[in-house]
Amino acid sequence: MADPTGGPVEKLAADRIQLDRVSTAERVSDVLRTRIIVGDLPPGTRLSEEAIGSALGVSRNTLREAFRLLTHERLLVHELNRGVFVRTLTKDDVTDLYRLRKVVECGALRYAEVTDEDLRRVQAVVDEAEAAAARSDWVAVGTQNLRFHQALCELAGSPRVVDMMRGILAELRLVFHVMGDPRRFHEPYIKRNQEILTALAEQGRERAEQMLAQYLDDAEQQLTQAYL
Repeated sequence: MADPTGGPVEKLAADRIQLDRVSTAERVSDVLRTRIIVGDLPPGTRLSEEAIGSALGVSRNTLREAFRLLTHERLLVHELNRGVFVRTLTKDDVTDLYRLRKVVECGALRYAEVTDEDLRRVQAVVDEAEAAAARSDWVAVGTQNLRFHQALCELAGSPRVVDMMRGILAELRLVFHVMGDPRRFHEPYIKRNQEILTALAEQGRERAEQMLAQYLDDAEQQLTQAYL
């Protein structure tokens, strides 16, 4: 007896609308995540469905699905009868986030296969941070700092690590906003980024990993103290 709902191919075709919507929602979430990473959407920002949907040219349903994805990533929060907001992180969030960073970033360096081309690519990120500092654009320095850590994780050659780190860094940008003086926080890490890269090139992965672990400990301490 024939299946009244159709065969496997027909069922897949029926799923096309849902698949297209989710695919678009993922692209929208990528856009919003990037805006969080570069600091354009600080903690506490209310995200208007009407304004964002109009700006991106997407439906309300697609936008709501993107919001759901980013809420799952802990970047947004839905408040009943108020709307969707960029999440404000707590001190406990910072502690947990840095615990994860040490596992992911130090592990990525441990398994890195580094070529001269890789080193030049990471060096370009450090150079961009120095250029941003020269024009006193400390938000951009923070963004380049995040990209430095993303570039380090890319050295592991694992797409899964890269995807995980992208979400971690978006959360980290939300933490940066707690620092009252972005120059005081970001400026010293430009030099430390260069030192880690130099160690990686000249002394190897083990030394670079040790330096990175201390770097992350110091940054965590600075950020958690800002919550006191």
